[in-house]
Amino acid sequence: MTPQADLERARFNLIEQQIRPWDVLDLDILDLLGRMRREDFVPPAHQALAFVDMLIPLGTSAEESMRSGQCMLEPKVEARMLQDLQVQPTDKVLEVGAGSGYMAALLAARAQRVISLEIAPELVKMARDNLQRAGVRNAEVREADGAKGLAAEGPFDVIVLSGSVAEVPQALLSQLKVGGRLGAVVGSEPMMRATFIRRTGEAAWKTEQPWDTVAPRLAHFPEPTRFHF
Repeated sequence: MTPQADLERARFNLIEQQIRPWDVLDLDILDLLGRMRREDFVPPAHQALAFVDMLIPLGTSAEESMRSGQCMLEPKVEARMLQDLQVQPTDKVLEVGAGSGYMAALLAARAQRVISLEIAPELVKMARDNLQRAGVRNAEVREADGAKGLAAEGPFDVIVLSGSVAEVPQALLSQLKVGGRLGAVVGSEPMMRATFIRRTGEAAWKTEQPWDTVAPRLAHFPEPTRFHF
């Protein structure tokens, strides 16, 4: 087999053996995963991991990347999050945690516009370069602390947290349009839940937690106070 054929076989196997069994059954999303070249968003040092269902470190030190949350989430988590948010072609999307830009690229293929916030300058550059090379024109990456959201550009139809938080700040929920959806991984190890919050009214939200997973922490989000007796 040629190297390109090997790549396509690895991509096919990832989708069919890891992602589809995780209840990612939306054919449009499965097709998108087949077209969006994940390997183009993986750092050169970790190219061999592009189609392995695991976290991929984005910094020069793998250990430090994992500790600081600077990594690509597992493909099945990204795919299920994308499916369950039901992104529409007219949606304006805010992502917190651009990482390598891969999730922003997937979101941009489904939405009208994506703004992705990233706190680490080296990842801002990586994500911008990757998106530009991939020809994604409707996603922009900004260097910012995403814990505060981006009220000046809101409200948003969809907000995605590409990492975990102990709890979702009210400041982010208030930046959703009525009918808007927020997706995040919420909780503390070893128990975290994929959490989807829909704004149903001016001061009303509906929360669902349909599946379990674990994801690295996003920076600067509040942690619950731990009491010691």
